[in-house]
Amino acid sequence: MFFSYSYLLLIIVTTIIGIAAQTYVNRQINRYSRVPNQQGLSGVEAGSNMLAANGVQGVTFHQGGPNEDFFDPRNNSITLDPEAFSGRSITAYATACHEVGHACQHAQGYVPMKIRAALVPVVSFASNSWMIFLIVGIALYTIPLGRTLFSIAILLYAFAVLFELVTLPVEFNASHRGLAYMESVGLAEGERTGAFRVLRACALTYVAAALVSVLQLFWLLAQRN
Repeated sequence: MFFSYSYLLLIIVTTIIGIAAQTYVNRQINRYSRVPNQQGLSGVEAGSNMLAANGVQGVTFHQGGPNEDFFDPRNNSITLDPEAFSGRSITAYATACHEVGHACQHAQGYVPMKIRAALVPVVSFASNSWMIFLIVGIALYTIPLGRTLFSIAILLYAFAVLFELVTLPVEFNASHRGLAYMESVGLAEGERTGAFRVLRACALTYVAAALVSVLQLFWLLAQRN
């Protein structure tokens, strides 16, 4: 029932989506990591300027490990990977401004970010437990309890999918804020184009992840029916 050709097709399709998205992201990031921004600013300097331009205070910057770029609303801090932290490339500039976009969302009470934050406790439980319910549900599927557990697994996974869908407008808006700032400070059109390509590529990873999760959810629903 559960391990059919449709499941194999699902694995193939989702794997292709993931690989294609990551390949595109790496290509764009690496391409513009070699192109310096004409203002000569590091990621931290560009991000600090954007914070000041938006009147956002109290945000600290930290250097993280490779590919660690995120805003943490719990302590109002931005973590950037080494290249984005001290690098002076278009990629560093765009990455820092994107994360500052999240800090601005937090400071200004951006509604989708509030919704995502409210979902975190539920999603944390759901992400850690839905697979357990699924496995037990499959093992006991011939009895009513198994089918109930299987349905609970789908419900929990649906919360995780909802979280990924809510994340999309949060990420798109952060990039929009960053690009708007770059235009306002007179960043050259060619550099803005490069920054747009970098941020579009990064956004694609969220779109791909959401698409994969939605496909998996639909497949689970089809198995239940």
